[in-house]
Amino acid sequence: MMQAMAGITLATATARLDDYLDAELKILAGQEKTIGGRTLKRADLAEVQAGIQIWELRVQELSSRANGRGRGFTLRPNF
Repeated sequence: MMQAMAGITLATATARLDDYLDAELKILAGQEKTIGGRTLKRADLAEVQAGIQIWELRVQELSSRANGRGRGFTLRPNF
């Protein structure tokens, strides 16, 4: 079963990460990439790399949840 994070599935997060990785490669090669109707160029490289970090975290979180390893927590007795 694929779990969602704020309406985002693992498949969607992975696809978005792939888009941003592709954009980074194209920008570094001097090309352009359009994501969501917006054309990204060399000047947008930092924004694209920030997007990669965001989507990597989302993919990791959703993968962990899908594998039954959601966010852990520690219980401390309140004496």
